[in-house]
Amino acid sequence: MVLQPIAAVYQYILAPVAPFAWFGLKTSTLDLLATVRLCLALRQIREGLRREYLKRASGKKLEDTIAAVENRSFVRDALTTLVVVYGGEAMICPYISVPASFMLSGATPLLCVVTQALVESIPAFMIPIPSFNTELPFSIFDAYNRAFLLCSIVPPVVLSSPAAGASGSPWALVLSSLVLANGGFFLANLFSLLQPTPLAVSTPPELLPYGWTATDLWSAPLVAALYATLTHTQPFWADVHAVLVGLVGGAVDAEGLAKVEPLDAETARAACALVLTGLFVTRTARTFGVSFKNGITEKIKTN
Repeated sequence: MVLQPIAAVYQYILAPVAPFAWFGLKTSTLDLLATVRLCLALRQIREGLRREYLKRASGKKLEDTIAAVENRSFVRDALTTLVVVYGGEAMICPYISVPASFMLSGATPLLCVVTQALVESIPAFMIPIPSFNTELPFSIFDAYNRAFLLCSIVPPVVLSSPAAGASGSPWALVLSSLVLANGGFFLANLFSLLQPTPLAVSTPPELLPYGWTATDLWSAPLVAALYATLTHTQPFWADVHAVLVGLVGGAVDAEGLAKVEPLDAETARAACALVLTGLFVTRTARTFGVSFKNGITEKIKTN
């Protein structure tokens, strides 16, 4: 079965690794790789924004350009990483009465800061410029990482809410997935944390025309809903699963609902990872001007 290898990969990368396990920490290979990937991606974004800004400012007076570009500090870059990682939690957790993870343990925030310091020590010329060849493998990893977030973190957070209205609400689950997955970047862009200029409030890309069409934005609630449907996370999703099976020809009872059993969590997560892999690979291809024709990857010619 195609999902079994994906589930096996998760079992391997989610196992605690030394030396963290020696201290009782559950830091896994996925945690380490995801942190490095994020810090590297954020530096790539910052370097790209700086190049674009200096290119646009090349026609201005030199002293104006120098005054506008702010000297980068490690504190600002580390804060940016923490905002991206925990911004969504800070936004949604108070509304479902659940403490944010960074209030319970400092292990992961410290890991983010240390990794940020290591990535910042890499010379600028060694930071690869994003391209199809470099981002394609990352897009597959991003799909696995995002599926873990939406399937193994978001549902337990919502279900652990002491407020029955929140823990049993399908809307709370979908909204939490949207905010937890995208809230960090929303805040980072809102306060221009990635820009080379001083902090300022600016319009995040999500609020610009067609910003809602970004794959990261709409895929989060979609995949969270898919996982909840497959696993019957809440009673509502069990009914959705039964209705969908009935619509495709499954046997139904007197109430018009099919009798379906939920998938186990690992199989459902693997299915979600497969869906996200297709979405993220397609996004990477479109972003870097690649199309697929007759099974052959071709560069789109631009004039």
